[in-house]
Amino acid sequence: MEKYIGIMSGTSLDGVDVALCEVDNKKCHLLSTHFVPFEESLKSQILKLIAKGATLKEIGEVDHRLALFFAKGVNELLAKNSNAPLEVEAIGLHGQTLWHEPLGEHPFSMQLGNASVLAVETGIDVVSDFRSKDVALGGQGAPLAPAFHAFLFSHLDRVAVVNIGGMANISIFKPELLGYDTGCGNVLMDMWVKEHLNISYDKDGAWAKSGEVHEKLLNNMLNDPYFLLNYPKSTGREYFNKNFLIKYLEPLGKICAKDVQATLLALTVESIAYEIKKFNVRELLVCGGGARNVFLMEKLQEALESVEVNSTQKYGVDADNMEAMIFAWLAYKRVHHEKVELKSITGAKNNTILGAIYAKN
Repeated sequence: MEKYIGIMSGTSLDGVDVALCEVDNKKCHLLSTHFVPFEESLKSQILKLIAKGATLKEIGEVDHRLALFFAKGVNELLAKNSNAPLEVEAIGLHGQTLWHEPLGEHPFSMQLGNASVLAVETGIDVVSDFRSKDVALGGQGAPLAPAFHAFLFSHLDRVAVVNIGGMANISIFKPELLGYDTGCGNVLMDMWVKEHLNISYDKDGAWAKSGEVHEKLLNNMLNDPYFLLNYPKSTGREYFNKNFLIKYLEPLGKICAKDVQATLLALTVESIAYEIKKFNVRELLVCGGGARNVFLMEKLQEALESVEVNSTQKYGVDADNMEAMIFAWLAYKRVHHEKVELKSITGAKNNTILGAIYAKN
């Protein structure tokens, strides 16, 4: 087996997950992980770019800063495990999504994190830009996770996977491989708790649990056009952001902050459950940060009475580092010139080889 490193910094912007994996055509085995929290100044700069637009200078600077940040994570992971860069075939880098618009007049999906800088700073080849080819072929370019979920779990009977990061996406394996973003995952909850309690996330859903769901607000949000779209579909912070919430909050007047948090958790739960109920699913496996939200997991189980809800940990797959593992696996696929089966997920014209290789020297 060959060693690959996967890097993932998601829409939650809490930090970067770095995963060292052994990969072949049958397995992706997690060897070691490392997490580096975002510096507040870098996180604020990224959020400013997304919310308010940016100059070319600002985009270029963040692109470089992110590469140095990712390199720090890789080099710290290698150091703590006494691994040399030469032991690693390649790094798979998703990059930080700045804007995702696959259905525009000129479709694109933009991720920052300069792969050339990362290759130089780590001494390891980097595979990046995984979404552009799929978008060029008429696909959404996202989500990428379902192809990896199928690699790990498609042998199981009537099982689906949901990744709950900043956004939430589901993977369905039979009768055909499907996957799409159900909508917001943690992004609105994290934004709201940061604004009101000045903490980065609602640990175990405790604040949400203390509130009451505002049914009118919940129903109005669930009737948003995104949730009514058929798949394939994908989304990001360019859609689910503070403006999205304000649009639905303002007409209803003053609502207690903890009740809004309870309603945002219910929105994530109900939008996921609504999609899962469309398929013949016996067990739902949860990964991403949402798997650690005890109250969210309880409410998801309540909403899916006939479905057993578990963490992917049940089958020995780390729920926190699943997304980083995906990009180690995708790097393996690119290095070996293997196509990724995404057309049934993204709507692309055909399956293709994804990613570009940036050489270390």
